Amino acid sequence: MQVFLENKILIVAFWLVLFFVLERLRPMAVPPTLTHRPQIKGRVLRNGILWFCNSLLSPVVVLPLTAWATAHTLGWRPDGFDKSLIVLSVDLLLLDLLIYWWHRLNHQIPFLWRFHEVHHLDSFLDSTSALRFHFGEVLLSAVVRAGAVIMLDLSLKTVVIFETCVLISTIFHHSNIRLPRAVERGLSWVIITPGLHWIHHHALRRDTDSNYGTILTCWDRIFGSHNRAQRSPTMPIGVEGLTEKSMRDLLLRPFRRTIKKA
Repeated sequence: MQVFLENKILIVAFWLVLFFVLERLRPMAVPPTLTHRPQIKGRVLRNGILWFCNSLLSPVVVLPLTAWATAHTLGWRPDGFDKSLIVLSVDLLLLDLLIYWWHRLNHQIPFLWRFHEVHHLDSFLDSTSALRFHFGEVLLSAVVRAGAVIMLDLSLKTVVIFETCVLISTIFHHSNIRLPRAVERGLSWVIITPGLHWIHHHALRRDTDSNYGTILTCWDRIFGSHNRAQRSPTMPIGVEGLTEKSMRDLLLRPFRRTIKKA
């Protein structure tokens, strides 16, 4: 398992660097602050700091909690049951459905939105946006995932495979890469693409509350949250009625009583 975890880190790191480079060679949109380099660097720095905080949190809380959950499952599966590729595929499908509803609840429940809003306050989207989550949201997500692991009797390997798929997908659909229209359209029938997810980050409430999928697009179609709007290079990104915050404000924002969803 240690080797698998190391491979996960290498795979995700390679994927992040790849899209960080590609979106600068073939960008879909140009940051509105392009003429103000310090602002661009400040935004990427904020995203990097949030990622760094969560990276420190992961080996201390998230991974031990996940490992504990896999060791305390309900144990209803027969021995060797999870070694089948079909079973693994079904497990990944169920986890993707779970994360769809968890994401949707993060938009619908005010307490959860307090934390998730930090992710949406990013004023521009690129691969670094995939790293931008408040540590509170990461902890809450870890607890929910642990509950699912216990109920579904999942192995640690299955969870790690799913998390790798989630990270790869998240980096991809947050990226500022410009895909050929036919490629974007074809992929969007199966997986979440940058075009679909950029609509989710549109600074317009009705668009923000749509396209909740992380890996597969089928859940949005099944549960009526699919948005057919088209991404525009000039569309405003963020939370309707709000602007980007300082690093201090981002960390403290979920704990202030005045937070209201725009």
